[in-house]
Amino acid sequence: ARGPEDSTLDSEEHSGSSISELRYLFQWLHKSLPYILILCIKLTMQHIIGISLGIGLLTTFMYANKSIVNQVFLRERCSKLQCAWVLIFLTGSSLLLYYTFHPQSLYYSLIFLKPTVDFTNFWEVLWIVGITDFILKFLFMGFKCFILLVPSFMMSFKSKGYWYMLLEEFCQYYRSFIPIPVWFRYLIGYREMDNILGWSLGVLLGLLYFILKLLSFFGHLRNFRQVLRIFCTRPHYGVTASKRQCSEADDICSICQAEFQKPILLICQHIFCEECISLWFNRERTCPLCRTVISDHINKWKDGATSMHLQIY
Repeated sequence: ARGPEDSTLDSEEHSGSSISELRYLFQWLHKSLPYILILCIKLTMQHIIGISLGIGLLTTFMYANKSIVNQVFLRERCSKLQCAWVLIFLTGSSLLLYYTFHPQSLYYSLIFLKPTVDFTNFWEVLWIVGITDFILKFLFMGFKCFILLVPSFMMSFKSKGYWYMLLEEFCQYYRSFIPIPVWFRYLIGYREMDNILGWSLGVLLGLLYFILKLLSFFGHLRNFRQVLRIFCTRPHYGVTASKRQCSEADDICSICQAEFQKPILLICQHIFCEECISLWFNRERTCPLCRTVISDHINKWKDGATSMHLQIY
């Protein structure tokens, strides 16, 4: 029988062997680093247009998204000139992009049609999907700019928040559909049509992708239906507070530290301004003071933000 000393020796030998392998791997990477850098530079030069355009689109998105969120936050102090500039900037960027690559007809992907590119090339597929996803974001951000430009006497800030939420959810839902025909054509693989095995494998992969997308759509549909219900019902978080109740709370809102504006009494008996508590429930579900659960959901995207998620598949 083997004693405990033998087990200890085996364990030490195994540990020493693992360390040696890691050391060898590190040495190999260290020696190969110059060659890896050369390869990376070569690949970067081959795809310099796509990389530069991707950085430009991401920068444009981050700038426009931050500007819209800031203008929504400013409310009555919102700059109409800034909103108009962001709208023109997004429109011009999108039109310039499509004009530059007009021979590829990339705009066809917006309505599920086929652009004039090689669908058997993986990088071409990523190119189409990435460009279309960013343009759709720009399109719906432009709609948000239109809402920002609507005067407050025609549409209240609270109503605008619900529109931002609905637009963003619809944008994400629509964006999840856009890549389907592109990836389906790629997975089928037209170059392998002469080979029955390749054709069968392509069809199988395409069907598997389609099934996975259907499963994800049910989750998206459930979220979208919930948002649509919230948009239509406009749920209230409490009742209007009386003057006596406001005076008992010193007529000061705990959120904005100013006098109550349209005071709302929550079920936990705390009072806040209607606009203040509405903004609070955009990110939280509980009372700011006692943490009693007031809302059964969080009203995401009412601040005008757009998701940074890139819908590749």
